[in-house]
Amino acid sequence: MHDFCFTIPYGLILVCGGVIGYVKRGSTASLGGGLGTGFLLILAGYLSLQAFHKRKNSYFALILETVCAAVLTWVMGQRYLQTSKIMPAGVVAGISVLMTGFYLYKIATGGNHFPSKAE
Repeated sequence: MHDFCFTIPYGLILVCGGVIGYVKRGSTASLGGGLGTGFLLILAGYLSLQAFHKRKNSYFALILETVCAAVLTWVMGQRYLQTSKIMPAGVVAGISVLMTGFYLYKIATGGNHFPSKAE
């Protein structure tokens, strides 16, 4: 599976979560974190998709995705430890752990793999 297939929806979920957190509780930290990391992930997914169209890998996008997911894992994990609330901190931390593992796997295996052209 290609990284942009997960990264773009993951970024959209974070953007929506940040907006919902701001609307429900007036949390500017939620808004800034959700919009910031969400848009960075959407940008990284877009860069990866553009590189995929050229049958190349965007290692910049893979590293950006990995860093965003790892930082989000750390921040939301700390938030979960402080509050012990599964929603939203625990869920976001859990999803971010999975995404960080996925991105590290993609880096370790050389990025997106392209099928050979059939003749």
